[in-house]
Amino acid sequence: MVLETKVGNVTLLIASMYFDINRPIYYDLQKMQAIIMHANGVGIVFAVDSNARSTSWHGVLTNKRGKAMDEFLISRQLHIANEESCRTTFWTSRGASNIDLTILNNQAIGLISGWTIHDQES
Repeated sequence: MVLETKVGNVTLLIASMYFDINRPIYYDLQKMQAIIMHANGVGIVFAVDSNARSTSWHGVLTNKRGKAMDEFLISRQLHIANEESCRTTFWTSRGASNIDLTILNNQAIGLISGWTIHDQES
């Protein structure tokens, strides 16, 4: 789902994405790339259930999906808003991890501050 809105004088695209753990991450990264190309210089906020793990976003390990995601984000100058926390973005009876990400491009980076993980489900 993609929404276009205005925040002050900045046009912003907000994209909510789910990366299925059973699908190669490459396909979802292609979708992100399509949104980046469509944005054509406006601010972008990606809210992503990545099903990828990386120490770059405060996980305890980096898996293959996380490495691919890291490389994609770096190559497109995208930034992870997630800040270190004693809480995790995902938890079940099987474990917990930081697989849910808020990702920003350069035009949107100044619009997010005080990113935090709340203890309430959303």
